[in-house]
Amino acid sequence: MPMMSSPSPHVASTDPRRAASGHVHHDGPDPAGHRHSHGSDAGPARVSAARLAWLIGGTVGVAALVVVGSVAGGIPLPAQLQDLITLAVSVIVESLPFVVLGILLSIVVQAWLPEDLLLRWLPRSPWLRRFVISLFGIALPVCECGNVPLARGLVIKGFTVPESMTFLLAAPIVNPVTIITTHAAFGFDDGILVARILGGLAIANIVGWLFSRHPDPERLLTPSFAAQCAVGAEEHGPRVRRSVDIFVRETSVIMPALFVGALIAGAIQVAVPRDVLVALGTNPLWSVLAMMVLAFVIAVCSSVDAFFILPFASTFLPGSIVTFLVFGPIIDVKMLAIMRTTFTTRTLVQLTVVVALLSALLGLVVNVLA
Repeated sequence: MPMMSSPSPHVASTDPRRAASGHVHHDGPDPAGHRHSHGSDAGPARVSAARLAWLIGGTVGVAALVVVGSVAGGIPLPAQLQDLITLAVSVIVESLPFVVLGILLSIVVQAWLPEDLLLRWLPRSPWLRRFVISLFGIALPVCECGNVPLARGLVIKGFTVPESMTFLLAAPIVNPVTIITTHAAFGFDDGILVARILGGLAIANIVGWLFSRHPDPERLLTPSFAAQCAVGAEEHGPRVRRSVDIFVRETSVIMPALFVGALIAGAIQVAVPRDVLVALGTNPLWSVLAMMVLAFVIAVCSSVDAFFILPFASTFLPGSIVTFLVFGPIIDVKMLAIMRTTFTTRTLVQLTVVVALLSALLGLVVNVLA
């Protein structure tokens, strides 16, 4: 994995605060072969016909699935197809408000906050800096889906890719709504709540450190988003116009991914029998692995996942419950589909492997201590 190699020098930005953050913008071709330069004729991002097509297609797809799900009760459909529609619609209905909220917060960060306001007050120590960023989710009560557009906005605003990734992984777990619902479901029994918060923060910061060792963190991004960052950092003009452009741009990217991710999540849930997972619940190792699989395919929002998994608490060991509550908000089939709009496939494979290993280790430790 190239993450572990030592950092190589970059051409520093002329803005000392941006240079201190490690966020690099440079003239000439980017890693994807796109050429961009400061002061080029690219100007502010405009809504292209392709973006409008994606936006319309994604919105129509989501709306159609919701409508079909609402009327399918009176239509004789095969049981598996009915389950697929119901599960996919539930994922969309649960996620959509938070996605919109995340896009709105991303607009605030990109278009309305003073330049470098967030960067100016962050510590200079990389470890401490990433830890502070991992706590941003306390003030931004958005679930994991909505955090993707917000994390994209942080990169465009000047945060490094590993810093944005640290926020993305920690935010849904330190979300105050998530903490409150987890306490309501489990209290302080078996240390599940404490293990979820501390474990989630630890995993996010470890992952952020690992990816900070990448020789060129901008290569972790998809070519299209890397080019967008280079242009977006130089955007100027009326804030209202920029806000509209950002909303359409982010919605056109996230909505189709949410639609596809919800369908995949529903299909996997229909195909994987839950009784197989329940049968593994009393084994210290297999219960942890089973809960990781369940978290991956269920794709339930972090703000309600504690209530979803509560009925399993009498069958599964505490460590496996913690694994579900930590792994699910970071990696599930819906999140991978949405994160693919920002990170390369190679990056997501590495991220999934690292988070899975750390989540399993956390669950095994809790099983030993509980």
